[in-house]
Parts: sequence; structure tokens; C-alpha cells
Amino acid sequence: MLNDAEHVLIAREVKARTGALITREMCGSASVRLQPLARREGFGSVPELIAAARIRPDGALWNAIADNLAQSETRFFRDRQNFEQIRSTILPEAMNRRGHERVRIWSAGCATGQEAYSIAMIVEEMRAEGRNAAVEILATDLSERLLDKARSGLYTQFEVQRGLPIRKLIAHFEKAGDLWRISDRLRASVRFERHNLMQHPGQFGQFDIIILAHVLTSFDQPTRAAVLERVTDVLAPDGAIILGLGETLPEGFEALSLERGVARKIKTARVAAA
Repeated sequence: MLNDAEHVLIAREVKARTGALITREMCGSASVRLQPLARREGFGSVPELIAAARIRPDGALWNAIADNLAQSETRFFRDRQNFEQIRSTILPEAMNRRGHERVRIWSAGCATGQEAYSIAMIVEEMRAEGRNAAVEILATDLSERLLDKARSGLYTQFEVQRGLPIRKLIAHFEKAGDLWRISDRLRASVRFERHNLMQHPGQFGQFDIIILAHVLTSFDQPTRAAVLERVTDVLAPDGAIILGLGETLPEGFEALSLERGVARKIKTARVAAA
């Protein structure tokens, strides 16, 4: 367990780098998650790791600590209702609006990639049904460690059992020793990039669908509002932001309306000049 001073240090540095909150109640699990990093870096304990991070000027150890404490809870087709909405209405509507142009989808805070690959499965199945789904999928996360796993497309038996129907497992995966590897087609259909949600995503362009489910929950209210404001900036006028079931918009955030986990821009009426 981290002492109070160590908790204050870690909480400050992690929030500065990622926006995430490390509460006092999380100190036990944080200490456990940092033990492998401490060993890899040659330290005998987590307190030694923290002490070294304090005096090293390049910030590399703090970045590694933040990376290892990054939220990584995800699974295939998490919040199934959301994916049903994407398949039945949200994606077809975006395709109709775009015509022959590609629909752009962003999985923000993608962790190990299950969410982005779930979208890719939906797109591939729509194409198999004869629907011309021209879609570009971008998935981003702050953690290169998590992105490396996502790019590999390799998942454990436990990971594929969480939310993935057996018919999708058979259709889109192959056994690779003790692991399951997603098909090359699906891996090629998702572009994984590093991005910190504390920064504006303008370099990626505009998106028709943005998946932000269960990402905002790791932030405090002001940070949630700031992240959502940046994300809304790159949302197409008729686009949709997908939040997790039970998630709400930050108090006082008036740029979006939320219904059944789907947030859309509020259209302000233009009054014609007299």
C-alpha cells in the first residue's frame, strides 16, 4: 500500500499526464499494478520506483507509471445495446449521409482494441450482406503498451469469452497456441494511433461516429467537460458520440443532447436577419 505522500505524488503526476484520477481507495490496486514495472526497472519495491521517478529529470519513469495505471477495462461488444444501435441505425444513417464518401469512426481510449474490432466485425458483416459499407476506423489510446497488444490482434480465452458470441469467434478468429488471433482482414481495417485525450484531436480530422464509452468515468467533472468539448469539436454536424450505458453528460454541458447512450450536437436555430 502506498503511503499518503506517495499517493499524492502519483495522483498529481498521473492526472497531469492523463487526466485520470487516482483516489486514496485505489492505492492498493495501484501498488500491485506497479510492482512488475518496479522489477523491470531494477527496483526492489514500488516506493523505490517512485523515489527514483522524483529525481529523474526526463520524466520517463512517471510516464511509465502513468502508462501502467492507464484504464484498460474493455471487452468485445461491451454494452451490446450500443452496438445494436450502431448497426441498425447510426452507421446506416451515416452511410446515407456520406453517399460514396467514407464514414469515419473514432474509438477514443481504445485500450487493447476490442471495441474497435467489434466495429470492424459489424462493418465486415454488413459488407457480406451486400451493403456497401465504406468505413474508416481509427482507434487511439495514450498507452503504447495497450496499443501494441491491440495491433497484435492476440487475445486470451478469457478475453474472447467476454461478450463475443461463438459464431463471431469462429468467423473472425483463428487459434494461435493458447491465444486467439483476429483475422488479418480485421486487423488491416483498423488504424491504431497514440493520442492523449488531454490534447485536441484536430489532427485526425472530423468523424461521423465517436466511441467514448466508459472513458470519461476516470476523470473528474472539469476534465470530463474539457475532454468532451475537444471531442465534440471533431464530431460531424449530424454525427454521434457513443457513451457507456448509465453515463451522463457533465453538468452544464450544453453542446450535446443525450438519449439512450447516444450524444448528438444540439442544433441552434438561426434567426434570419431582418
